[in-house]
Amino acid sequence: MIAMAEGTDEVVTFRVGKQWFGLPVIAVQEVISHQQTARVPLARSCVAGLLNLRGQVVTAIDMHDRMEISANASESLMDVVVCDGGELFALVVDEVGDVVAVPPHTLERLPASLDGLWARICTGVVRLDNGLLALIAVARLLDESSTRP
Repeated sequence: MIAMAEGTDEVVTFRVGKQWFGLPVIAVQEVISHQQTARVPLARSCVAGLLNLRGQVVTAIDMHDRMEISANASESLMDVVVCDGGELFALVVDEVGDVVAVPPHTLERLPASLDGLWARICTGVVRLDNGLLALIAVARLLDESSTRP
């Protein structure tokens, strides 16, 4: 186990399209290979369907649609399973990265010019060597009006 500095948070990183995102490690229940889903008629477009995770029904969220990022054909999708309000969700992403330590001094505010969906869902950004890591608040991402079937 890596020793963490006082006040340092850990995030699970994942990629959707070319953008990297991070979720607090405490919010992530598990990471699994992408599971087959059953479509839900009349569900919002970001609801990819329902899947069976060891006997529990889980709502799968298409992160391309939810984050308004164009989807490329990908054969290696992953599911990041998170819990919100006692309900499980599988975030369908292109790739899962590492668990990364985010010391408070590296977290930057969102640009003032950022508005709309990303401004509501993201809590801050961290500069990486190859771009920006946008940190996401799980409760905001899974806002009931847009993600529940």
